[in-house]
Amino acid sequence: MLESDKVQSSAEGKNKLREAYKNKNPKLTIAQLATKASVSEDTIKRLLGTKECPNGVERWQVSQIAKALEIEPTEIVDPKDWYPQQINQEFDALIQEKTRRFCGRKFVFDAFEAFLKDNSSGYFTVVGDAGMGKSAIAAKYVDKSKSPCYFNILVVQHNRPELFRQSIRQQLINRYELREAKEDNLPTLLAKVSQKIPAGERLVIVVDALDEVEQEPGGNLLHLPITLPDRVYFLLTRRPYTLETKRLLVSPGVVMKELDLRGEDYVNFSREDVKEYIRLFLYEDPEYKDGLKKWIQERHIAAEVFVEQMADKSQNNFMYLFYILPTIAKGEYDDLNLTQLPQGLLDYYQNHWVRMGMETAPKEKMVIILFILKEIGTPIPCEMIADIANMEEYEVEKTLDEWVEYLKQQKIDGDVCYSIYHASFLDFLEGKKELKGTRKLFKDVNQRIVDYFKRRLG
Repeated sequence: MLESDKVQSSAEGKNKLREAYKNKNPKLTIAQLATKASVSEDTIKRLLGTKECPNGVERWQVSQIAKALEIEPTEIVDPKDWYPQQINQEFDALIQEKTRRFCGRKFVFDAFEAFLKDNSSGYFTVVGDAGMGKSAIAAKYVDKSKSPCYFNILVVQHNRPELFRQSIRQQLINRYELREAKEDNLPTLLAKVSQKIPAGERLVIVVDALDEVEQEPGGNLLHLPITLPDRVYFLLTRRPYTLETKRLLVSPGVVMKELDLRGEDYVNFSREDVKEYIRLFLYEDPEYKDGLKKWIQERHIAAEVFVEQMADKSQNNFMYLFYILPTIAKGEYDDLNLTQLPQGLLDYYQNHWVRMGMETAPKEKMVIILFILKEIGTPIPCEMIADIANMEEYEVEKTLDEWVEYLKQQKIDGDVCYSIYHASFLDFLEGKKELKGTRKLFKDVNQRIVDYFKRRLG
């Protein structure tokens, strides 16, 4: 878009603009803000909604006002209107899913905003264990800012450098209307972008789950640049790492900062966010609130006692709560009291494993289906699973229903397709000794997959 193109303030933006100049230290009048931003008072009044604005105001004027108030233009204008050229829809469903019950994490966003203000460019990484909400944080930031983004997803093999490069390149080309950049590597592309970033703005690229990247040894993960132009930042997320697995080096002078969600400074913040998340299920979620209230009332538990004890059991892990709260609401733990519920994410996986009779004699059908989902690595329909497993479709559907909370369902070309929901469940499966004795079965499943594709190709 051109700096002379017209935009309108959003309803939320009008309020943000009003708060920003009134809360400025020292407080500003509209006249003072107009002088500081080198725009007219009428322009500010149009953005505030106190003066008619049928055609909007020019983008450069919004940028100047935002710069004067030390806020982003997208806090005044809806990001969708500020960046109308966003064509990357590959992560829309994931972002909607991750932000549907999002709450809290203000301390993370505040720390990142401070990083942006204190540094001319750099890498900011959110580190945390599986299930601590890293992907949700990335999704929420993208949803709010409409930043270019890439979500590495191990379970569907969406985690290769070439896929990342292709996606980010196309997003940047469309956002900044670049020409002759279709073959550029990322450093070259960012150098071109840096010349296109309007005054008072910056570019943040969000990359989730660096730990799930599959890449040959050598070089930075995803071939991320070792230098960054001014006003270009990366917001990254990943699990904890060793020096050998970090695989991200930068030139001297490029700022790298980490926020470790497990750190002592953030434990209390995370616990409060977890409690807010539990209350959201308990009081607001239309699908599960009634079942949860029934469960705690039958056990004569005060609501806030339930919140506190579930927060303890979660060990500040949102994925644990994402799994167990719906399970409680659906009555699957009616035979247990509060103290008997699983403790933490791995204990939850293990508890379900035992309840499904997998500890002593793993069900061969389920093992075969899990092997198929793990090896295929992309969402596949029930019909395909049944064909490879040599089972009836109803048998596959019945078995999948028993493990539904660990599986992601999505419609692709009219078919309901399944994949393993989260990498942490894959980690759990790979560590089960009960599955290590099924090496012969695993080889058999792989051969069935090969035979299936031979039949399709033949």
